[in-house]
Formats: sequence, structure tokens, C-alpha cells
Amino acid sequence: MPPAGERARPRYKRPESVLVVVYTGLREVLVLRRRQPPDFWQSVTGSLEWEETDPLQTARRELREETGLGDEVTFLRCRTVNRFPIVPPWRDRYAPDAVENLEHVFHARLPERQPIVLNPAEHSEHVWLSRAAAAARVTSWTNRDAILQLP
Repeated sequence: MPPAGERARPRYKRPESVLVVVYTGLREVLVLRRRQPPDFWQSVTGSLEWEETDPLQTARRELREETGLGDEVTFLRCRTVNRFPIVPPWRDRYAPDAVENLEHVFHARLPERQPIVLNPAEHSEHVWLSRAAAAARVTSWTNRDAILQLP
């Protein structure tokens, strides 16, 4: 039981997430290497918490948690929403009847590179790459497409 006044945490993750492509005015794109699975490169991602009502709120939270970036970022909601099957490495995090994830895509612009403070539980390294190199490095097709659609 949770302490008095606190809610029990849901057992399963919500099958709705954000993808946040961070880039600079020089079109350098930030990519992060996940701890698990090994060699999985991505932009900032994360599931909406059950109580979150706006994907932009999630995008801001995930950006801060994964990179330490905050108010210096300008967000652009891309109007792209991807739907894809939940893959085996993450399957056990979701309820048995959740087979697809809904992903909201954002671009996050910085005027120039900023220091990145990784969450060591999630990512082992980061790198700034050209748009083409970042698109080639990331593992998921939705991430690649979001990078190639940068303004």
C-alpha cells in the first residue's frame, strides 16, 4: 500500500508517448544511446503518465528528465502522430491487451548546443550529429522520419 495521501502507481505504462527531436540553429541533432537494449540510439522519448492530459507537458518533462534541458528550448508540435506495434524489449511494461503505442512528435529547437546532463539510468552517452548522420544513427523509423522532417 502507498503511504497515506499517495496514489498507488499503475502497474503498466500508458501506451501513449512522445518523441522529441532536439536540434540547434545550425541543424545539429542530439541523439542519445539507451542503456538497454544496447546500441539503441534515439531522440528524447517517454510515455505519458496516466494523469498527464497534454503531450506537450510530457515532452517538457521528458526533455528535462533525460537531458537537463528546460526553458531555453522552443517546442514545435509537429502534428505527426505515429502508431506502431509495441516491440518485444518493452512488451512486459504494458498491459497484455495493449499491442500498439501512439506517439506524438515534437521538434525542440535550441539556438546553439547546450550542456546535456543525461539520466544515467536511461542513457549512456549522447552526441550531436548532422541531420543526415542523426537519421542514419537512430534505431526507430519514426525517429528517423521526424529528424528528416526538421524545418
